[in-house]
Amino acid sequence: MKPFFLKSACKDYIWGGNRLREYGKISDQERIAESWELSCHPDGESIIASGEFQGMTLKQFLEENPDALGVHCEKFDRFPVLVKLIDAKENLSLQVHPDNAYAFRHEHDWGKTELWYIIEAEPGAEIIYGFQDTLTKEQFQFAIEHDTILNWVKHIPVKAGDVFYIPAGTVHAIGKGILLAEIQQSSNLTYRIYDYNRGRELHIQKALDVTRLAPAENPPLEAPVIRDGFTAQYLKRCPFFTVQKITALESSVGYYDSFRHLLILDGDAVLEIDGEEVPIKKGDSIFIPAGVFCPVRGKCTALKIFMSNIGNPADKSIRIKERIIL
Repeated sequence: MKPFFLKSACKDYIWGGNRLREYGKISDQERIAESWELSCHPDGESIIASGEFQGMTLKQFLEENPDALGVHCEKFDRFPVLVKLIDAKENLSLQVHPDNAYAFRHEHDWGKTELWYIIEAEPGAEIIYGFQDTLTKEQFQFAIEHDTILNWVKHIPVKAGDVFYIPAGTVHAIGKGILLAEIQQSSNLTYRIYDYNRGRELHIQKALDVTRLAPAENPPLEAPVIRDGFTAQYLKRCPFFTVQKITALESSVGYYDSFRHLLILDGDAVLEIDGEEVPIKKGDSIFIPAGVFCPVRGKCTALKIFMSNIGNPADKSIRIKERIIL
């Protein structure tokens, strides 16, 4: 098997802009709020855009070629990761996602833990991340009902290169003027708490059930590893995904026991596929099957997403495929 490029599913939401067209995203819709770069989710599947499997969905390819996943997806009943680019021209809703236990019980679906990598941020841009202080459920409900909830949450200014880990249950929102990459569990469950009076459905009772009513603590990043030709830094290792930021002068993606997904953020480089040098550019989304050696040559910055042996399969936070009944 060889690496291949992916075509993303594009989404038009009311808060979106059009900066993703600068990243090579194509859509007939008025806006491109999100592009789903690595997805087997039925709400927006990635399409293979190059090679012998061109035109197939990624999900169909993996069903026919399960060895391409590697060994660390075996504990999941489906492809576990969803990678997006998000362009927030306006503020997104204040929201929260359920954990696996609540989602399986009430939604027959996965929960949602995610990571944000800030790619671009206009001056003054900010996110909402947790609360300023610990609240009671009664205080939380009162603030929602009286439209004062934005006074209780923590507003954090952001800049390009910032990273935020958002476990399920953390109240959060992307502010206007931000373009980011989101790596998350393969789930589309979102409970809106506040939406700037835009008339969309809110999910107050479910939010009351699942929200962690305390300040959020963003874990520190691991130190980057600097080697000849590239710098690699783990942004997060968790049971649901592993994310590295790669800054390459001449880097090798290497041989691994997991698939690799490369999301190219900038640069001028080539991907070596069976001796052929294939140009890569900002916005490219590339799937590398497990066990495939695939050097990147040139200068570029990329996010590398894969699965690793993190977490005990017996942990209740991970849903084992043999136990899933949907």
